[in-house]
Amino acid sequence: MKPRKSISPPLPSLEKEQDRYTRALVQMSNDGILVFDEDRSIAFTNQMAAILTGYPPEGLLGKDVISILGHGVEEVLEQLKGPGDKLCREVQISTAQGEQRDIYLCLALAEGGQGEIKGCAYLTDITERKRFEERLRVSEKRYRELFQQVGEGLFISTAEGKFIDCNQALLDMLGYKTKEELLQIDIAKDLYAIPEDRKIFQEMVERDDSVREWEVEFKKKDGGKITVLLSAHAIRDSEGRVVGYEGIIIDITQRKQLERELRETNDFMKRLVESSPYAIIATDIKGNIIVFNRAAEELLRYKADEVLGKIHITQLYPPGVAKEVMKKLRSPDYGGIGRFTGSEFKVVDKRRNEIPIHLSTALVYQDGQEVASVGIFTDLRPRLVMEQKLQETHLQLIQLEKLRSLGEMAAGVAHEVNNPLGGILIYASLLMEGLATDDAKRADLEKIIQEATRCKEIVRSLLEFSRQSGPKLELTDVNRAITDGLLFLENQATFHNIEIIKELDLTLPPLWGNAGQLKQVFLNIMINAADAMHGRGVLTIKTFLSEERNSVTIEFTDTGVGISEDILPRIFDPFFTTKGVGEGTGLGLSMSYGIVKEHRGNIEVDTVVGSGTTFRVMLPIEYEETQSQESTGNP
Repeated sequence: MKPRKSISPPLPSLEKEQDRYTRALVQMSNDGILVFDEDRSIAFTNQMAAILTGYPPEGLLGKDVISILGHGVEEVLEQLKGPGDKLCREVQISTAQGEQRDIYLCLALAEGGQGEIKGCAYLTDITERKRFEERLRVSEKRYRELFQQVGEGLFISTAEGKFIDCNQALLDMLGYKTKEELLQIDIAKDLYAIPEDRKIFQEMVERDDSVREWEVEFKKKDGGKITVLLSAHAIRDSEGRVVGYEGIIIDITQRKQLERELRETNDFMKRLVESSPYAIIATDIKGNIIVFNRAAEELLRYKADEVLGKIHITQLYPPGVAKEVMKKLRSPDYGGIGRFTGSEFKVVDKRRNEIPIHLSTALVYQDGQEVASVGIFTDLRPRLVMEQKLQETHLQLIQLEKLRSLGEMAAGVAHEVNNPLGGILIYASLLMEGLATDDAKRADLEKIIQEATRCKEIVRSLLEFSRQSGPKLELTDVNRAITDGLLFLENQATFHNIEIIKELDLTLPPLWGNAGQLKQVFLNIMINAADAMHGRGVLTIKTFLSEERNSVTIEFTDTGVGISEDILPRIFDPFFTTKGVGEGTGLGLSMSYGIVKEHRGNIEVDTVVGSGTTFRVMLPIEYEETQSQESTGNP
């Protein structure tokens, strides 16, 4: 662990990363525990660490761990390379009151919840043990007293696997009531959770003459298991043979349980973030991304390993947006300082596409200082698509209501106008019969008959447009209706220079519809296509089943001039036409729209000005039985 290397952000406080039970375990520990960042700043301490160092807990936070534990630990820190590394040694520290205290210090590196490296120092007060060792040289009696007083387990055993002596702390640790009970057990069989570990212990002592802080699992009298640190040295006879062992046993079960709880809590929090359906992105206070969950990968098309530590948060926003977000986050006007309750923004994915999102974000504080920020990004595209569909449906309903109202009015007007028009045609024809063929007035009367006939055609269209009953439905072959219409049109002069390409799916099932009305729809669309191509171009007609196989789609694609944006919203309006006076009534597409809607279908238009237009008619194969009965008059 290099002394001046810094990382960011600091690990969120332990209080936020573990539950009440875990915090209680930490505070109950007989060991002092200090957690420090890679810059050596102490981020967490328990009560025992405060007692051992003489500082109040709040006085330890933020201090350089070297200033508390002494410069001797720098050498130990230099030897730690990465998570999982651990070194232990005895040190002497000066308390806040100037008192010297002997400490057994274990330093370890661990990975924090957000990928940063944290240091952990475990402090065990060995003052009594050191005093014991000193006094042991002075007095055997004092040795015996101290042997019993030391808080850690002390023992003397034979090479064959029997205890010769032990202190009360070891009896308490292993759950034996009397020393006699413990002296009777077989160490390999009854003490070691894995009997083969006894052989490993003996091989290490034989090789190195001692064992220092070997982590191993022991069995208690009741069968429960504890994790201990075993330190021992060999007792040799005059010929150098190992005849026994003396050592100390430290119960670290509580510490291991705490480490396991912390690891499980971190794993749970990581799974919680990863399983969120919303994109969650966290950054350090400099804007470097430190959390990027699976939903964020799906939203922005980056993999987490492409982002973490490699991309700044500003790269995920359009220019200036990240600064705007931080400004609002630090303002009291958008949910309070440090909280931004949310607004709509855009983010930029890996392909540089802008995506509309709703952002809620907050600052993360430690000791009153900003250390990180976290944001929840909700993809708004599904909502916008739904809103667009609702808007289209609303416009369709308005169109249908306009058609209904206009149809009612047109029916009345048509009936009133039809009778006088008939009279005009009859009397004009009678007048023509009484005139000589070379009479100059015949031309005027022919014009009157021509215009009256045109008015008659408009009235007929109005009557069809204003029909009050639904179409009579029967099983209808869509391909046949298109072919019949083409037989009529192909002989028209307008279609002589138009190439017609038919891509008809001959496997289409028949659908419920009115063949005459559908033919009228197809004729109207094809005639409009010919007009848009000015009688020269390519008309492609395609039929096919939908992916769900519940509707038939008919596409008419021309190579005409297209429809401009200002005209496109009005093409289905009654009496709207771009043709000159006397060239059209403006009812063709309105009538087509109404017929398709009565068939429970829909019409879509795709157009590119200068390139052409596609009219897409979608008709359901199945028709509601009640609707079919009402249309045909069946009971």
